[in-house]
Amino acid sequence: MSESEVLSPVSIIENPAEGANVTPALAPARKRPKPGERREQILQALATMLEKPGADRITTAALAAHLSVSEAALYRHFASKAQMFEGLIEFIEQSVFSLVQQIVGREIPDAPHDPIEGVRNANRVIALLLQFGEKNPGMVRVMVGDAIVFEHERLQARMNQFFDRIESTLRQCLRPAAGAMGSATPTAEASVAASVLTSFALGRLQRYARSGFRRAPTEHLEASLAMMVVV
Repeated sequence: MSESEVLSPVSIIENPAEGANVTPALAPARKRPKPGERREQILQALATMLEKPGADRITTAALAAHLSVSEAALYRHFASKAQMFEGLIEFIEQSVFSLVQQIVGREIPDAPHDPIEGVRNANRVIALLLQFGEKNPGMVRVMVGDAIVFEHERLQARMNQFFDRIESTLRQCLRPAAGAMGSATPTAEASVAASVLTSFALGRLQRYARSGFRRAPTEHLEASLAMMVVV
């Protein structure tokens, strides 16, 4: 798989109507959604609504109206709104970390760690995280906590764990470089560098959300990473 493929996550759900060419007079009768389809439609609608300005807090009534269903229909698929947000968080986790694994798993098992490749991998992880946010703006409001600040505290705790896991991955990537530079405390230096990079990524995502998605998180990314002393 090429690097461009690794750093280009797909959007949450493909549009099932894309490419359709059905005139109103010949449109087939609306079919009942298959098992699981309605859940996906609800999550897609929630993510889409989060992309709109001022959508930090979405009510189930507004979500139901967006889908042209009753609130009771929503609760047949999700026990609570918090569970809907958990569905979005699961998508974020699975999408990002499946790609992270493709990046950090490039090295041959049991082979000596290449310090330069480790730094490059750390930068690739930051790039894919920001590119994911840029392609999925509604998800960014969840990632930075704006959309879940009034929801159950477990949601924010789970997003905190997400970024802790990103930081841990960066630390593992950067430790060989710190050791190769003769550091007396490579683990500590790698920890500091990983923390700085994670804070940088989170700050870019926050700026993206609070600018109304006008300031791209990948703006001048390569130059920004080049200027950062990571080890």
